Amino acid sequence: MGINNTSTTHLEGHRTRLRDRFLRTGPDSLADHELLELLLFGVIKRQDTKKLARSLLARFGSIARVLKAPYQEILGVDGVGQVVAVHLKAIHALQIQAEHSELAGRPLLGSWSSVLSYLKLKLSGAKREEFRVLFLDKKHCLILDEKMGEGTIDHAPVYPREIARRALELSASMVILSHNHPSGDSTPSPADIAITRDVINALKPLNISVIDHIIIGADDTRSLKALGVI
Repeated sequence: MGINNTSTTHLEGHRTRLRDRFLRTGPDSLADHELLELLLFGVIKRQDTKKLARSLLARFGSIARVLKAPYQEILGVDGVGQVVAVHLKAIHALQIQAEHSELAGRPLLGSWSSVLSYLKLKLSGAKREEFRVLFLDKKHCLILDEKMGEGTIDHAPVYPREIARRALELSASMVILSHNHPSGDSTPSPADIAITRDVINALKPLNISVIDHIIIGADDTRSLKALGVI
């Protein structure tokens, strides 16, 4: 059976018009499903991407949630193959790396919005709780962002003495703590408050300060410093 030339011509015309509109009037002129379509053009060559884009948005709710969704969940959407799922996760990884590079060599306390943006990209959407520590030097610049605990949907084991040991190894002067709540609710639990105080007590004799503990929810963040815990 030969290729349906009419269908192919219509598809190419649609893609050309969407690209031209994006270049002419910018991304604000495109609906979310059209932006996602545009993103999928590069990996789906001869197939209408509109239905797939709408299916992804229907499943996850927004472009941001599509990109940060776990690989296996993206793969579970009807019509999504390995190539598309890897492509979407690679874009998410690029977002994280871009935010990380924005933090490099800059005093983080003067770039707090970038810190929050990076942590939200890194942790939001994860199905397991993950505890990360940003180690800073005396100029408030990032030395290293390191995962210090990973666990279940509502608990990640954290060892204050291990954080203290790592801070000494890195010659850190201060740290920013962060973890996610896979439930989506960023409200700190009594355990979150307790571990924050335990880490503060472990680092205090070493003259290493805890700047903040940021909890990442589905759509927002909570600062334990703002809540008066630190």
